[in-house]
Amino acid sequence: MKVARLVVLAVALGAGGVAAMLAGRSEKPPEPKVAPTVKIDTVDVLVATSDIKLGQTITAGDMRWQAWPANANTGNFIRRTDHPGAIEGLSGSIARAPFVAGEPIREAKLVKAKGSGFMAAILPTGKRAISISVSPETSAAGFILPNDHVDVILTRRDREAEKAAGTEVHVSETILSDVRVLAIDQTLEEKDGQKVVVGKTATLELTPRQVETIELSRQIGTLSLALRSITDVGTGKPTVSDDSGTGKSVNVVRFGVSTVTTPR
Repeated sequence: MKVARLVVLAVALGAGGVAAMLAGRSEKPPEPKVAPTVKIDTVDVLVATSDIKLGQTITAGDMRWQAWPANANTGNFIRRTDHPGAIEGLSGSIARAPFVAGEPIREAKLVKAKGSGFMAAILPTGKRAISISVSPETSAAGFILPNDHVDVILTRRDREAEKAAGTEVHVSETILSDVRVLAIDQTLEEKDGQKVVVGKTATLELTPRQVETIELSRQIGTLSLALRSITDVGTGKPTVSDDSGTGKSVNVVRFGVSTVTTPR
């Protein structure tokens, strides 16, 4: 009896093993999932090979063609299909604004010097460049850098007030507001992590009328530059020497007391 039971048990175990083996063979391994391939249309766009600085004369080695998504291409980009000889054609141009490596080259940020100096090349149409003498005391201790915006302050003696006061009187007034600094001496932009540029001259970007104001003011007093916050750029109110002709008042300080006067 015991022998019969053992035989039955052995047969059952064998049948179970065969069934498990057959079931394992019948299952196919899962196929690896392959991500769908997305084809992106590209177009060759002219980009900067390395960083290009303001006022730099670019060469053929500063530019190269790079594949760019066609849907991200704008009309300002230079495409190889439209301008196959752009690298040779743009060589010798001067950068009116800096480029970073890999940035698309745009003709609006380049200018052909045609024999002129780089400063004349980067000046916007209708603007003039004029330099004034500065010192650490009159230029925010050297923290004014190219492309910063400043107010120009004139400090002078007030002869009329001296007659009434019987003593020497000095006044300070803001004669120009929100003026762009083009260069400090020969420095066009911050270089190698340099945070302070202490120079003897500052070159400002002005309108022709503002140039006349500077020339007159330097004959009657001392000019100083007041650095504007980056958040205030473009918000300067017109002063008596702006081209707006609004005739708004300017701030005058006598002995540290601020008063408001109307333009003369």
